[in-house]
Amino acid sequence: MPFDSLVAVSLGYVILLFTVAFVAERRARLGRLRFLRSPWVYTLSLSIYCTAWTFYGAVGYAARSGLEFATIYLGPTLVFVGWWALLRKLVRIGRAQRVTSIADLISSRYGKSNLLGVIVTLMSVAAATPYIALQLQSVTLSFGVFAAETPEGWALPDQGSTALWIAGGLALFTILFGTRNLDANERHHGVVMAIALEAVVKLLALVAVGVFVVWGIADGPADVLARIDASPIAGWDLRPGRFAGLTFVSAAAVLTLPRMFQVLVVENVEERHLATASWAFPAYLMLMSLFVVPIAVLGLERLPAGANPDLFVLTLPLAEGQGRLALLAFLGGFSSATSMVIVAAIALATMVSNHIVTPLWLALRSGRAQQGDVRGLVLTSRRLSIGAVLAMGYLYYHLSGGAEALAAIGLIAFVGTAQVLPALIGGLFWRGATHVGATVGLVSGFAIWLYALFLPSFGGGGLMSAGLLAEGPFGISWLRPQALFGLEGLDPLLHALFWSLLVNTLAFLVFSMTSFPGPMERLQGVAFVNVFDQGQGARSWSRGQAEAEDLLSMAQRILGAEEAQQFFQTQAAAQGKAGFLPDPTPEFLARLERQLAGSVGAATAHAMIAQLIGGASVSVQDLIAVAGEAADIKEYSARLEAKSEELARTARALREANEKLTSLSVQKDAFLGQISHELRTPMTSIRAFSEILMEPDLPEALRAQYAEIIHEEARRLTRLLDDLLDLSVLEHGKAQLTVSVANLHDLIDRAVAAASNTRPERDLRLERDFPAEHVPIFTDTDRLVQVFINLVSNARKYCDAERAVLRIEVKRRGQKVQIDFIDNGSGIPKASQALIFEKFSRLTDTSKAGGAGLGLAICREIMANLGGSIDYLPGQGGAAFRVTLPLRRREGDAA
Repeated sequence: MPFDSLVAVSLGYVILLFTVAFVAERRARLGRLRFLRSPWVYTLSLSIYCTAWTFYGAVGYAARSGLEFATIYLGPTLVFVGWWALLRKLVRIGRAQRVTSIADLISSRYGKSNLLGVIVTLMSVAAATPYIALQLQSVTLSFGVFAAETPEGWALPDQGSTALWIAGGLALFTILFGTRNLDANERHHGVVMAIALEAVVKLLALVAVGVFVVWGIADGPADVLARIDASPIAGWDLRPGRFAGLTFVSAAAVLTLPRMFQVLVVENVEERHLATASWAFPAYLMLMSLFVVPIAVLGLERLPAGANPDLFVLTLPLAEGQGRLALLAFLGGFSSATSMVIVAAIALATMVSNHIVTPLWLALRSGRAQQGDVRGLVLTSRRLSIGAVLAMGYLYYHLSGGAEALAAIGLIAFVGTAQVLPALIGGLFWRGATHVGATVGLVSGFAIWLYALFLPSFGGGGLMSAGLLAEGPFGISWLRPQALFGLEGLDPLLHALFWSLLVNTLAFLVFSMTSFPGPMERLQGVAFVNVFDQGQGARSWSRGQAEAEDLLSMAQRILGAEEAQQFFQTQAAAQGKAGFLPDPTPEFLARLERQLAGSVGAATAHAMIAQLIGGASVSVQDLIAVAGEAADIKEYSARLEAKSEELARTARALREANEKLTSLSVQKDAFLGQISHELRTPMTSIRAFSEILMEPDLPEALRAQYAEIIHEEARRLTRLLDDLLDLSVLEHGKAQLTVSVANLHDLIDRAVAAASNTRPERDLRLERDFPAEHVPIFTDTDRLVQVFINLVSNARKYCDAERAVLRIEVKRRGQKVQIDFIDNGSGIPKASQALIFEKFSRLTDTSKAGGAGLGLAICREIMANLGGSIDYLPGQGGAAFRVTLPLRRREGDAA
């Protein structure tokens, strides 16, 4: 096949992946998640285990080592069939703790220790580097296979540059669809859907090549079996120790590889999907492995001696003149490599951002966690981390020369990630596991892996000299990297696996038993080990010094303004404080921490809240729960706690109601005095000037002037009476609405023009998004404009900024529209926020002449009659009001 056709097909395939990812992201934003939540999509996403290693390398592995290749399929099959309960526990913990990565889970389990998160992150990046290099190598070699058959003009001049272009393209795709936004659930529907499509492509490709080999080249299964018996593969000598060791490390990889943890736990939307995956994923692996041996046998038989067995999937169809089949095989290998790199980059970038970049930023801004754009920082750090991870993979490929067999490179990564296993399994099932044991175990096991396997993988001329490999450091033979402590003759991979996991596990057990877990570790230990017995994790926060406004400000910079405000409103309603900010109770702080953990990780979320409240402590009830008291004592304590909380809520509600009634009583007295003043002033003027008009010899000029004064005072009196009558009619639901269709942009224009008469000498700069305002609505336009006029006029009158600015934001939310009016002043004091919509309320000096304080009360009643609402938004800097309105308000609807 011409190489230009291969490039065109590859670009078309990439465009298809972009389209699928874009459509999936769009459907997710619109809430159309039915298909995206399918257990089949979830199962297919698990296929990222089948990378270029299993697509290309498994055939090469079979050609070199016989049936030993089956270990890379057997390990995960045993996990999904026999360890299904372990997978279910992992998923349940992931959802309960809102973990974002395997580093986040380890950090959260051991007292939310960010140090552990950093260690696991660095280990994962180091272990993933050779694996990413493997993917770049596989795609580059496959391009080279086609280029070798092309004219000189299309031949690839440099495979290194090809790998660089591939790495850059994968980085672009991953950044576009893996870091489009900061999702609190850390789910990437577009990426998962693209990976599911790639899973189908690579399975169809490998099966198609296998079918061609069995029935196109050979004469069916019987002929293939006869050829296998006559091939070198039949002489394979089973080494039970190596076979068991490779099966174990493959099983561990399913649990500890960052990319597998990402799709298995983080991207899981329904725990019940594991039931489907427990049999469907092993079936997928069986189909992927079904034709590996036939392809290897026929490749050894038909292709020239010295041909690379890793590429038999491609070179065998090409040698038989099957260009289209070879192209399908190329797309299958391309899918295998790219899907792994994309998910691995997302997982590693999340870990780097949550456990290294963001904590460093917090440390530099100690005590100011609520300031700064955390959301932008996290997204930027993740995008840069994706580029750095792929750059490291390319660098490894360049330094190693790409000469290693694909399977060998993959196994190096598997052994590295397996170092997390003791801390992971111990943390899930042993409450006595401590962060000291986990830290020492991880560091020691990782160090041995680096020394005994990773660094020697570069060869004698790489990072380790040939003399060091042969004689050990300083000539100490028992410290030779591949013969530690005098253990010689073992396969290098099994040697490193044995010593690293042995030292890792022993250190974990010994240091856990000789150290004592802190209160947070004990609480998290109970939450993890007994996750199926608990509805929620144990609470660990005490009431601190943080204000709800500060917590909201911090949450908005992480979750985004809309989601944070929705969360705070929901929690306030649960506390019986609808319309206000929630109290920072231990329960609320625990829920907020879990919400933030979905975006920045458990350790970082805990640290940010701790900075604001001035530290965390443990309640007596939590210590009782951790100590594991008898069930009847815990149940009795829970009942007492529930009653205490109920009484506290009732007392708080009564106290707040009493304070509100007291304030309203004061406001009512002031209102009556103000109304008396407002009525008496125009009546006095009317009476005085009407008596003057009765004088017979009054000049006509003065008569006209006094008549004008009487007229203006009468109009002032009429406006006051109209407001009182208008409020009464609205409160009793007797207002007659004139419903019509209008453009929201035009209504805001009318309100701005009308409000310009209020303090015209005061300059007020407006910030508006005109395209967003063009929303058709069906409502009583005059009443709605009356509300807008009041809000704009208030901003002009009361915004105390030197240069007053009013920002008007319009957002559609389903069948409703939200209009926010936010100025840049100092806002409304917290003590007054509960009263601003009351009809006796005036925030300014009530002894002065002016309005009667009915404006916002009338606005509230108007919006109720229009089927919407008006609310004050705290935590926005200045005074902020939100008007919520249905897009269609029909006549006859109940107010």
